[in-house]
Amino acid sequence: MTTHMNDSTVWAHNPKNVAFIGDYLPRQCGIATFTSDLYKSYNSFIPDSRAMVVSVNDTPDGYDYPSEVRYDFYQHDQEAYRKAAEFLNAKDTEVVCLQHEYGIFGGPAGSYILTLLRNLTMPVVTTFHTILKNPNEEQLLVLKSIADLSSRVICMSEKGRDFLINIYEIPAEKIDLIPHGIPDMPFVDPHFYKDRFGMEGKQTLLTFGLLSPNKGIENVIRALPRIVKQFPNVVYMVLGATHPHLIRHEGETYRDSLKTLAADCGVRDNVRFYNQFVELDDLLEYLGAADIYITPYLNPAQITSGTLSYAFGCGKAVVSTPYWHAEELLADGRGVLVPFGDSEAIADQIIKLLTDEPTRHAMRKKAYIMGRDMIWEHAIKEYAGSFAKARRERMSTINSQTPYDMGGNGSAAFKLPTLRLDHLFRLTDSTGIAQHARFHLPFYEEGYCTDDNARALILAVTLQETGLGERKLSQAADNYCAFLNHAYTDDHKRFRNFMSYDRRWLEDFGSDDSTGRTIWALGVCIGRATDRNTVTWAMGLMEKVLPTIADMPSPRAWAFALLGIYEYQKRFNDDRLAKTIQRQLLDKLMFRYTETATPEWPWFENTLSYDNAVLAHVLVRSGEQRLVEIGLRSLRWLVTLQTAERGHFQPIGSNGFYTKGQARAYFDQQPLEVQSTVSACLAAFEITGDEYWHRSSIRIFKWFGGLNDLGLPIYDQQTGGCRDGLHIDRVNQNQGAESTLSYLLALTELYNTQKQRTDKKTVNVTIPSLVNG
Repeated sequence: MTTHMNDSTVWAHNPKNVAFIGDYLPRQCGIATFTSDLYKSYNSFIPDSRAMVVSVNDTPDGYDYPSEVRYDFYQHDQEAYRKAAEFLNAKDTEVVCLQHEYGIFGGPAGSYILTLLRNLTMPVVTTFHTILKNPNEEQLLVLKSIADLSSRVICMSEKGRDFLINIYEIPAEKIDLIPHGIPDMPFVDPHFYKDRFGMEGKQTLLTFGLLSPNKGIENVIRALPRIVKQFPNVVYMVLGATHPHLIRHEGETYRDSLKTLAADCGVRDNVRFYNQFVELDDLLEYLGAADIYITPYLNPAQITSGTLSYAFGCGKAVVSTPYWHAEELLADGRGVLVPFGDSEAIADQIIKLLTDEPTRHAMRKKAYIMGRDMIWEHAIKEYAGSFAKARRERMSTINSQTPYDMGGNGSAAFKLPTLRLDHLFRLTDSTGIAQHARFHLPFYEEGYCTDDNARALILAVTLQETGLGERKLSQAADNYCAFLNHAYTDDHKRFRNFMSYDRRWLEDFGSDDSTGRTIWALGVCIGRATDRNTVTWAMGLMEKVLPTIADMPSPRAWAFALLGIYEYQKRFNDDRLAKTIQRQLLDKLMFRYTETATPEWPWFENTLSYDNAVLAHVLVRSGEQRLVEIGLRSLRWLVTLQTAERGHFQPIGSNGFYTKGQARAYFDQQPLEVQSTVSACLAAFEITGDEYWHRSSIRIFKWFGGLNDLGLPIYDQQTGGCRDGLHIDRVNQNQGAESTLSYLLALTELYNTQKQRTDKKTVNVTIPSLVNG
C-alpha cells in the first residue's frame, strides 16, 4: 500500500523538533488515541526525537495531560489558536503534524484551525482522518484551505487519496498514503488470552471503540440467537466507554437499550459489556482473546477506522459491513463483508467462520502478513519521510523564488539586481502615485497620499541626477511635484496628506511626518534637480513651510526636514534661514537623546517604532563631531539590535513595536525600516569610510531578496514591485507605494555608492543597467 523510503535517507534527514496537534489522552476520542500512539512511536523510533504535543480541548478546563503535552487550548476560543501558533513559532518547531477531524476544532466546519495554520512559520503536514465524499460548502472550503496551508497531506486509504484528488482538487504529488499505524503484536492463538477474561472454552466475538448508535451493535445482538443456537458457548464482548458527547446529552441510555435488546433476544448471558476506555496494553489482551472481530457500522462514509486497523493488523478474522476502509482493507480474502443492517448475513458469516477453522485461520494469516507493513515502526518511517520532504520542498520553493544571489555577507562580491521602474509607473497616474495595491494592481479605492508622492519625487530626482532619468520618469516627477504643490495649504503652512481617488482632500492638514517628508523632497529638488523651474518652485514652497517644522512635536518630522535641509545646502550652503532651523532641530533632537539615552539604550525615545534609523542618520550627517559620534553609536546599537542570531536583518515589527523594558514585536516587518537603515548605514560609510557600514548596508538590503526570518523574497522580480511586509507566517502579497519606493530608494542609494567607489577605482564592481517598464 505504500512505497517505503530508503531507511538511511529517512533517519538522516527527519526533523527532531516535531509538534503533533490534535486532541490527546486522557480525552476519550479515537483521534486522541491516534495522536498519542503517533507521538509515542515517533519518540521511540526516531533517534534523538524532541517531539511534543499541542492538544485541543473540548472543555474550557482541559485535562490532566502527561508531560509531552506542552500546550493546550480550548476548541471554541479562536484567539487561542493564534496564541498556540505563536508558542510553536517561539519553540523553533521544525514541522507541525496536524491531526484533522472536523469535530475537534471550533468554528463552522472546524474552521478555527485555519487561524493557527496561517500563523505558523514552519511547514505543516496534515493527516486527514475524515474525508467526505459529499462535503457541504463549508466542509469543502475548510479542507481545501487546510491542504493549501500544508506542505504535505496524509491519508490512510486509496479511496481517501482518490477523494482528495478528484473532489478536493489536491495535487496527487502532494499526498502521502500512509496506513493507520498499529501495535506490533505476535500472531498468537486466541486461547492464550481467554483465561484473562474467564473465557476458557468460549468462542469469542469482539467489537471495541467508543459506544454510539452509529456502530450498529444492535445488529450483531439480533444475529446472536441463531449463532448461539449452533454455538451455545459464544460470547460477544462489547468493549468501550460510551462516547463522551452521548454521555453529556443522554447518559447511558444507549448502552441500557442494548442490554434490554440482548435480554429480549434471549442472549443476555452471551453479551458482555466492558464499559471502559482501555489503554493499549489492555486492548492488546482483549484483541488477543477474540476469535472473530466485528465492525457492524451503519454508514459507508468512513474513510478510516482505527479499531479495524488494530484488529486486522493483529491477525484477527474480521466480519464487517462494507464501509470504505473495510472494503479496501478486507479485499482478496483478508476478511468478510456483509450488507449494512443485515443481522441474518452477520449470523451466516460468523457461523461459517466458527465452523470452518481452516478458512478462519487462513484469513487471519493473510491479514497478519499485510499488517506487518502497518506496524508503527514502519508507519513512523513513512511519516518521517513526509516530514523531511515537506522541509526540502519548502526550502526548494524559497530558493527558487530568490531573485538574486544571497550568498555571503560581503559587499565587494555582491552584484546589485537590475533597477526596474515597471511597478513605479504602474502605480503612477496623472494625479500622482496611488497609495496602495492589491497584489500588483493599484487599489484606487484608497486614493493617494503626500507621504508616498514625496518619496516618489525623491526617487525620481535622484535617478535623474545620476543620468538614469528619461522622458517617462521626467513626466512622473512633474506629476509628483504637482501633487505636493496641491497638497500645500497656506492657512496652516503645511501639507495635507490623504486624497481620495476622486481628488478630494480628506483632511485640513496632514501628519507632522508628511510635512517633514515633503520638506525632504523639496530639499532634494533644490539640491539635485537640473531643471531651473523645479528648483525655483521648490524654493518658494520650502520657504513657506520650513519655519513651521520646529513647532511640531514629532522627532521624525524634524529628522525628515533635516535631511531636506542637508540636500538644500548642497546648492545653497550659506542660507541663514536653513542654518537657523537646522540648529533648532538638532538641538531638539539632542535634548530628546539626553533625556532618554542610557548605556544600554542609547536612543532618542523609549520606544523603537517606525523609520527608526532616520534619527541617527541626521546626526551622522550633521557635520558636528560630537553629534556624529552619537549618531554612529546609536546607529550601531540599532543595527546590532536588529540583527538576528543567524546574521540576517530583523527589523522591529510594526505589530507592537518595541518599548524599553517590554516584549519586542518581531512582525510585521516593513520595507520602510530596511530602506531607512540602509540609507543611514550608507551615510555612515560616506562620513567614516569604515567598511563595516558598507557591508551592513548590503546585508540589510538582502532582506528584500530573502535574507530574512522566513527566507522569503519581499521583492517581486516578475512585477518589479515590492511586497508590503513580512508577517509571522508569510509575505504580504500586496505591492503598495511605500514598500516599492522603499526598495527602489535603497537600491538607488546602493547603486550610487558603488558607482562612486568605481569612479574612485577603490573596488571593481559591475553596475547593472536600468530597465523601464
